[in-house]
Amino acid sequence: MNKHAAAQFAKTIDEARACRLCANHLPMGPRPVFQIDPLARILIAGQAPGRRVHETGVLFDDPSGERLRKWMGIDAETFYDPSKIAILPMGFCYPGAGKSGDLPPRPECAMEWRSKLLKLVPKIEFTLVIGQYALDWHFKTTQVETLTQTVRNWEAYWPKALPLPHPSPRNNIWLKKNPWFEIEVVPRLQKRIAALLNENSLRLF
Repeated sequence: MNKHAAAQFAKTIDEARACRLCANHLPMGPRPVFQIDPLARILIAGQAPGRRVHETGVLFDDPSGERLRKWMGIDAETFYDPSKIAILPMGFCYPGAGKSGDLPPRPECAMEWRSKLLKLVPKIEFTLVIGQYALDWHFKTTQVETLTQTVRNWEAYWPKALPLPHPSPRNNIWLKKNPWFEIEVVPRLQKRIAALLNENSLRLF
């Protein structure tokens, strides 16, 4: 990256981290949390930080993150290396709690920042698309009627992307009803991640 590109990268990141666009709608105030580096080859497109992430500033610092790392077959050190894995939620700030879980990501965030930040990670080869809001944005008209059907249709997006259910413990019932996911999909996911993390191999599984 040349000096001009590096300066532009730093400027955009600083502006995103200082964003206050949704401040009036956030019960705990704004704290944009994301992970990005121009060298990253894997992108995690999630929903929005939870309360714990808002407090710690560490993405997926919860049971959801533990399950996601297990699905990917990697440790925390690898997961939190931005030169390997970029993490861009649909909303960068904790949106607050609703009646049955957290509220949806604030729509203003993706409108303002998503395209800008995705341009900063040109080496991305594989995107994990987690949850309905991320599916709606990244797959737009290509997804099928329900999240389950879209995940079941995962090979249509392979090897560039993979639709995933949210790894939250709230989805334990879904995982029990859909055992094919951890039997069929997770092993392929782990092989794909391993191949991308191995700098000596570009093989697509």
